[in-house]
Amino acid sequence: MSAGLDGALLTRFRAAGAKIAWRPMRGRGRGRGPAEIAHLHDEEATVVRWGTDRAGGIAAGSGPLGALVVLLEVDRRGPPNAWGAWNAGTDPRFPDGAIVAAWGEAVPHPDSVPRPGDLIEIARYALA
Repeated sequence: MSAGLDGALLTRFRAAGAKIAWRPMRGRGRGRGPAEIAHLHDEEATVVRWGTDRAGGIAAGSGPLGALVVLLEVDRRGPPNAWGAWNAGTDPRFPDGAIVAAWGEAVPHPDSVPRPGDLIEIARYALA
């Protein structure tokens, strides 16, 4: 992965990612793809994936665990063609907003565009 993520921190992110517990979100709601809940330590994040690895995307809750999940997806898929963030209320599954990354021709229609370095800093809090 690029975006200023050094090897030691990437190793810690990957180790934390292996500890994430996943479960389906009840009540699919509107929007793309089925939602899952990621759980790590005392934090949970809603995660939605759609499309394929080459032409799809991911949206995750805007907290530290959501940032970690998105960065791990970038590590797995490679750099996205578009970054985005949805404001609170854009999708009812993300009441506090979401971080979005898209690959291929998929465009996330963002309310704003986060910087990868900011996501790295936010994701560090999920390691505690």
